[in-house]
Amino acid sequence: MELKNEMQHTIKKSFGYSGIGLHTGKTNTISFKPAPENTGIIFRRIDLPQKPEIPADFKHVTSLERGTNLAVKNASVATVEHVLAAIKGLKIDNIIIEIDGEEIPVADGSSIEFVKVLKKCEIVEQNVERKYLVIKKPMSFSISKENVDVVVVPSESLKITFFIDFEHPFFKPQYTSMISLQDEFEKGFAPARTFCFVKDIKALRAAGLIKGGNLENAIVIGDHKMSKSELQELKKLFDYKGKITLSNDNILNEKPLRFPNEFVRHKVVDLIGDLALLGVSIKGHILAARSGHKTNIELLKKIQKLYENEILRAKYQKKVAENVVFDNEAIKKILPHRYPFLFVDKIIEFSAKEEIVGVKNVTSNEPFFQGHFPGHPIMPGVLIVEAMAQTGGIMLLNAYENPDKYVAYFASIDKVKFRKPVVPGDQLIFKMKMVKSKVGLTIMEGKAFVNDEIVCQGIFKAKIVKK
Repeated sequence: MELKNEMQHTIKKSFGYSGIGLHTGKTNTISFKPAPENTGIIFRRIDLPQKPEIPADFKHVTSLERGTNLAVKNASVATVEHVLAAIKGLKIDNIIIEIDGEEIPVADGSSIEFVKVLKKCEIVEQNVERKYLVIKKPMSFSISKENVDVVVVPSESLKITFFIDFEHPFFKPQYTSMISLQDEFEKGFAPARTFCFVKDIKALRAAGLIKGGNLENAIVIGDHKMSKSELQELKKLFDYKGKITLSNDNILNEKPLRFPNEFVRHKVVDLIGDLALLGVSIKGHILAARSGHKTNIELLKKIQKLYENEILRAKYQKKVAENVVFDNEAIKKILPHRYPFLFVDKIIEFSAKEEIVGVKNVTSNEPFFQGHFPGHPIMPGVLIVEAMAQTGGIMLLNAYENPDKYVAYFASIDKVKFRKPVVPGDQLIFKMKMVKSKVGLTIMEGKAFVNDEIVCQGIFKAKIVKK
C-alpha cells in the first residue's frame, strides 16, 4: 500500500437531478449530499421506511442484467454505473446519493449530465489523505466462453486501455486508451453514450427491460439496411416523435456520434463506474478486451482476494506499518474491547473467512501480574483464551459492512489445553482458523504459540449479534 499526499474530497452543496430510468421507465430524482471523511459512496433510498442505505460495494451487487444493480436486504438501486463513473471521474471520495425510487436516471445515456451537476455542488478538499491500492505485480484472467481478456499491470496512476469487437457486420473493432483520469475523463469519456443493437431491442423489451430507453438516451446500431416499415415499427415501439433514419454509420439516432469511437469510450465509463465498487482508488493499468459489467465485477473480486490486507488497512489504519495488517488503533475500530481488557496488539496475517494471526507482547507491566502470582508471574490461562477469542472476533466482524455495530459472542470454548506457562517477555502468536460457518454460528480452531511452541489451544464457537 502506497500513500501519497492527496486528500479526500466531497461536495460542498447539494444539488439534484430528475430523469427517467432506462429499464423501469419511471421518473426518479437523485440528490447529491456531502459526506464526512472515510464515508465512501452511499446510496440512500429516501422513499422507503427508515431510509435504508446501500454502500457502493461490489459485495452488494445483485444483478448485472444490462447494468450494475445493488441491494441490501429489501432496498435496491439499479443502473448505478454512470453516476458512479462521474463521481470517480471527478475524484470524489465521500458522497451520499439520495434517490426516491429504485433506478438511477439514465440522463442522455452517458455520465456527462451527472458530471455537470456534481460540479455545481462544488468539490472540496477534506482533512484525511486519500489512500490508494497500488497494483504491485501483473495479474490477468480470461473467460473464453465470452471471449474476454483482462490484464492489470503496475502503474503510477489509474490507466485504462480498452478494445471491443462484436463480430457484427456493421460494427468495426474499436480501441481507446485513457492515460489520465483527471485530464481526460470529463471531456474525452464522460459524454460517451450507452448503446445497443437493434436486433436486441425486442428481446430486451420482452424481458421487461429498457422501458425508458429511446433514441435520446442510447445509441442504436442497425443490423442491416432497414426498410421504412421496420423503422416505423421501431418508432412506434419507442413512442418516438423525432425522425428515425439509418445513417451511413448504421446508426438510427438523428444526432451524430460524439466520438468516432464512442462505443469503446463508453465501455471505459462503465468500467470506471464498476471500479468504484471496490471502495478504494486504484493505481494500475487495466487492459481489457470485450469486458462488460459481469467481467468487471469478476476483476474486482480477483483484486479483492489478492489485495485483501491492503484494502482493509486502507479502511481502518492511518499509517501503514510493514508486515502489519491492523495496528492497535485499527483493532479498536473493529473490537469493542479497551484497556485493560484488550489483549491483541496487532494483526500480522489475515485471510477473510479463512484464518487470522494476531500478536500479544506480554510485559511485566500487565495489570493482571499485580495479583496473579506476583512473586512468580504467569499470564492467566483464561486471558490467553480471551486473547485468542478476540483475535477470532476480528476475523468474524470483518465480514460485516460496519463491524463497530456488531459484537462477537462466544457460545462455547471446547477442548482447551494449556501446554506451557506464559511469562513476562514472551510474545504470544495467536492463529485462528475457520473450521465451519453457517447462519448464526461459526466454529474456529485456535492455537497460541510462544517461540513456535504451542502454549494453548481450543475450539471456539461464536455468533455475531448487533449491539
